Amino acid sequence: MRIERLDFETWAGALPNRGFEVFHTPGALSVLDRHAPGECYLLGGYRGEQLVAMVPLFVRHVGGLRIVSSPPPGMAVPNLGPLVMPTSPKRRKQEKVNREFTESLLDVLDTDSPRTLVRLLCPPDYTDPRPYRWGGLSVEPSFTYRVAVDDPDELIDSFSRSLRREIRSGMDLDVDIETAGVAGGETVFEETAERYAAQSETFGPTWPYVRDVIEELGERCRVYVARADGDYLGGVIALFSNDAAYYWLGGTRATHENVSINSLLHWRIINDIAENPPVDSVHEYDLVGANTEHLCRYKSKFGGELVPYYTVESSGLAMDAAKGAYGVLNRVTERF
Repeated sequence: MRIERLDFETWAGALPNRGFEVFHTPGALSVLDRHAPGECYLLGGYRGEQLVAMVPLFVRHVGGLRIVSSPPPGMAVPNLGPLVMPTSPKRRKQEKVNREFTESLLDVLDTDSPRTLVRLLCPPDYTDPRPYRWGGLSVEPSFTYRVAVDDPDELIDSFSRSLRREIRSGMDLDVDIETAGVAGGETVFEETAERYAAQSETFGPTWPYVRDVIEELGERCRVYVARADGDYLGGVIALFSNDAAYYWLGGTRATHENVSINSLLHWRIINDIAENPPVDSVHEYDLVGANTEHLCRYKSKFGGELVPYYTVESSGLAMDAAKGAYGVLNRVTERF
């Protein structure tokens, strides 16, 4: 299979209708290209003239190492990695395309070199990472919760009893949840950064980066802000692919009249998915992460499906050292 570097126009034209993450969109990738460390490479795999696979990669040179990552570290991107688009519905041919693309990609990246380190956080729709393992890389599963959204009145019955009670109590409160644009996004960002600082944790994204994501994604981004009597209570920045809405930034712990503001924000987003999505094909809400035990106790209350995704990375002492010394590991801290 032939590997070629793509421009943004070719990438945009080849993006499939379904199965990609919001950061696979050309707008989001252009923001990462401006703000993320390293150089952005959009690579495509061709069989003849047919583009059958794509992957965005970010390449940095640190301390004699060439670090290849997708997504780039520190940008709060939960998943990126490869997209495979075989033209045949037959399993054997799909696997062949995936295998050939992976083999060609690893050859181009020279992953056998001890100075090349690779780390990919694959999208949930990429379900066959075996060729990377066969190519000598480590493959490990992680998980997220995805809530299928159809009729909210029926969906709420699948929530835990405590969550149902909390949402229904919140409906009786004088809490307004509105979409607030860039100005609201800055408030959500500042609140989130302060929360991380209070817990002595590093918060990677900068406001200029988050602002550009909000502006570049346009309708694919909504900032939800909760207020009571005009006072800010909390907020969430949600992003939208063609399949799902994503709980991206915000959601720091706050209560009003003993009701969780987060629960009310999530419920509003779920209702928007059902009744007023920015993309008609959106049908799921991704809670972005199901890997931290104490947070899963809350997220599991929404009755979502536990969905795996895969981390592909170089193995060995060099990768372990790079994670610690150079911050290669893209920590996607699950929300408060």
